[in-house]
Amino acid sequence: MSGVSDGGDVDSQCGSLLERMIRRLVAQRACLNHAVGLVREMPGSVLELGLGKARTYDHLRRRLPDRSILVFDREVHAPPAFVPDPQQLFLGDFRDTLRTVITRLRGSIVLAHADIGSKDWARDARLVQDLAPLIDELMCDGGIVLTDRQMRCSRWSRLPLPPEAGDWDYFMYRVDDR
Repeated sequence: MSGVSDGGDVDSQCGSLLERMIRRLVAQRACLNHAVGLVREMPGSVLELGLGKARTYDHLRRRLPDRSILVFDREVHAPPAFVPDPQQLFLGDFRDTLRTVITRLRGSIVLAHADIGSKDWARDARLVQDLAPLIDELMCDGGIVLTDRQMRCSRWSRLPLPPEAGDWDYFMYRVDDR
């Protein structure tokens, strides 16, 4: 996202904050819909990193109503009607909470969505470096990882985004066989 400086100031070429938010949400919806289409016939659960206000969680549960969606976040900010059941909600640092489920869920996640970006790009870079191997442990072969920050993992192949995503930075990967 070249229009945002490290201090969070918006470059005039990026448009207003409203226009930026609209572009981000349009891209996010297009990528989520595309990812859901890629995994629809595959068995497995869904991993949502970053509940936030539950917009993407709600979107995923409507698109994949028969799937278990495991949600991870530091704390809950979502309206009560959109908070996952306690057995599907893991609160705390992603690095710690993901480690608690690896043994039980290894290889069972078909779609992982990580909406974890902040205005602190350096902190985000350190976080994704720690998260990629943890997410990889959970992913099934052929699964899809969708994220708002670029991640690197040796068995992930970057996929093109759907045209509807526009010019917002989002990243989609297919998990290759072990």
